[in-house]
Amino acid sequence: MAVTHAALLSTQDELLQSACRKNAWRMVVLLAVAYVVNHLDRNSIAYAGITMNVDLGLTASQFGWAAGLTIISYSLLEVPSNLIMARVGARLWLSRIMITWGIAASATALAIGPNSLYWLRLLLGAAEAGFFPGVLMYLSTWFPAQYRTRVLAWFLLGIPAASLIGGPLAGVLLEMNGFLGLSGWQWMFVIEGAPAVVLGVIAYRVLVDHPRDATWLTDGERGALLDALANERRDRPKHDFLSALKDIRVVFLTAIQFGFTLGAYGIGIWLPLILKGHGLSNLEVGLLSAPPYFAAGVGMLLWARYVDRGKNRVFHLTVSCLLAVAGLVGSVVFSDLMPSLLALTFALVGVSSARTIFWTLPPRFLVGSAAAGGIAFINSIGMLGGFAGPYMMGWMKDATGSFNAGLLTMGGVLLLTAICAASLRFVLREE
Repeated sequence: MAVTHAALLSTQDELLQSACRKNAWRMVVLLAVAYVVNHLDRNSIAYAGITMNVDLGLTASQFGWAAGLTIISYSLLEVPSNLIMARVGARLWLSRIMITWGIAASATALAIGPNSLYWLRLLLGAAEAGFFPGVLMYLSTWFPAQYRTRVLAWFLLGIPAASLIGGPLAGVLLEMNGFLGLSGWQWMFVIEGAPAVVLGVIAYRVLVDHPRDATWLTDGERGALLDALANERRDRPKHDFLSALKDIRVVFLTAIQFGFTLGAYGIGIWLPLILKGHGLSNLEVGLLSAPPYFAAGVGMLLWARYVDRGKNRVFHLTVSCLLAVAGLVGSVVFSDLMPSLLALTFALVGVSSARTIFWTLPPRFLVGSAAAGGIAFINSIGMLGGFAGPYMMGWMKDATGSFNAGLLTMGGVLLLTAICAASLRFVLREE
């Protein structure tokens, strides 16, 4: 009897593994590509600033403000967007988000001065609001907990991948300056925005709202997946949206998300201009900005695979934040180009890995409407770090004439973030 039971469990595990593999190929690949485009469109302003700042007469503070404004409208509409998705379904809503952000990203080429750029960046944030938490909630309904860190790592690979691709691509597109009467930075916005519209149409045809409608799975695979997800939901206490907002764990996670997002955007938006300060050409800036993100992507995937083996997520979240602190401080201590860039690479590995480990934590205790609203709330407030980081760097650059003060301040914020992460062991009992 024991042998029969063990054989049954083995068969169920194999069916579940097969179902998750098929799901990953069908939806994670598409959504990861969309996330690459998402970050290309959101952060292309980092490379555009090399020439756009002169054309539009922007100061460092104005550039930092414009770069961060997208996060303001994004954050304000994050929770409503996710709650709407819970009602109308991920297929329709995620497709709508992709199409509208693609149009808004291309429209940024119409900027003629600081104010018009501000409004266009706000429009981009409003259009893409809800994409990340929507995908996070969507994937949590298709993959059981033991697969989520790896699945999220592959999805979140879109962030370093976008920067890996974006640097060299921006260097080439900026060379189109004057073609058909447009500046290079205008061509960059137009060309990089278009793929999102195409991906939105593809997503509407490919995505399915619920595993029970997954025609690409066999009956056995579908049953094993639905059983695993149902068992997981039964094991977790139920919360509604308002109770989730009062949960101390949500408060801690929101603060941590703010900290590592401030670091990620502070580095990402200003890295091209930091490199430009070393006397490099536009093409050299694009090429040299790619290797740090390649290292960040590889490091993130390897770290996620290790953590998925049952390693303590809170401990590794803390260590990843501390690695970012060390990298930011090192980039100031070692002022020459290559040592400083190596230090910033370690910082990017830290914030990228922190993001992957972090987003496996909310679904451990948030389900249903609490997941839809709670995850969006964590991301909407936490993502304000994406406004604070770029603006703080720009303001400090104008005030001091150097990037060092901003880099050290970001290091201080990430040190506080690491302390908050370490404190999670007292509120996340299962860890």
